[in-house]
Amino acid sequence: MVVKSELEKFGLQPLNIILGEVSLNKEITDVEKEIINQHFRTIGFEIIDDKKSRLIEHIKSSIIEIVHQQNSELKSNLSDYLSSKLNHDYTYLSNQFSELEGVTIEKYFIAQKIEKVKELLVYDELSLSEIANQMNYSSVAYLSNQFKKVTGLTPTFFKNIKANRRKPIDSVDLITSISRTTSI
Repeated sequence: MVVKSELEKFGLQPLNIILGEVSLNKEITDVEKEIINQHFRTIGFEIIDDKKSRLIEHIKSSIIEIVHQQNSELKSNLSDYLSSKLNHDYTYLSNQFSELEGVTIEKYFIAQKIEKVKELLVYDELSLSEIANQMNYSSVAYLSNQFKKVTGLTPTFFKNIKANRRKPIDSVDLITSISRTTSI
């Protein structure tokens, strides 16, 4: 809503707005783009216009979609899914992602899954076994080990402290996640 509203102030009509991507009704010049980018920076957004950065954003939004909207239901493995969806070899995607983000796609995926697990734990509607099943973990033990490795806490301890340790899904990164949760 904010992005749409701000673009309309510049006389632009967004055709489609999804996480990390906006389609406009017309092309804009480089000068217009820079003015809009400066404005968006003041409100905490940034225009990404290079091919590599857009690809990384597509990878992130695809992972976020899988984890947070589709309940981690992958019909194939993550590498096949991303390769198919983004029409690139997974090795290429992985190298580009690691180069720009400083973490692997797999670690980013795990960090997103752990954030979703935190959300489910805080809602306190599902048992740990049901959460493991919903998030496609092979066992509660595997989920618990991965959760502790990322957060420094067991899921049960996290659930018991009832602290809001969640972050917006588009700002999850492994390094911050680890440093915040291990400083308890």
